[in-house]
Amino acid sequence: MVVAFYVTGGEQGDWTVLQVSGELDLVTSPVLRQRVHDAVADGRHSLVLDLSEVFFCDSSGVGVLIASRRLIRSCQGSLRLILPAQGAVDGSHVNRVLGALGVRRLFDVYGDVEEAVTEDAGPLSA
Repeated sequence: MVVAFYVTGGEQGDWTVLQVSGELDLVTSPVLRQRVHDAVADGRHSLVLDLSEVFFCDSSGVGVLIASRRLIRSCQGSLRLILPAQGAVDGSHVNRVLGALGVRRLFDVYGDVEEAVTEDAGPLSA
């Protein structure tokens, strides 16, 4: 079974939004890593990663998320993750993995893109 993996991007106000879908694993995580690096190289330091369509994430995917956070912070930028509103509460796969590894608290997580790109919206609690 071949699972498609996509990273599509766009701009919403001052934010670059990368929508990720499929499995974020050893094979696909370099694609996301490169897209984040490309965005930063283009001077875009406010980044939203929409992970609402990611249904599997392994340790290499988590590694890319942590490395992305480190890169964005080194540029005095902001990184926000999107997990579905229900998923962030009830445990989407990515949220469960981040929580199990003890790194969920490192990220600002929002329920949807609209909330993430609104400056006065607060992240969901870990």
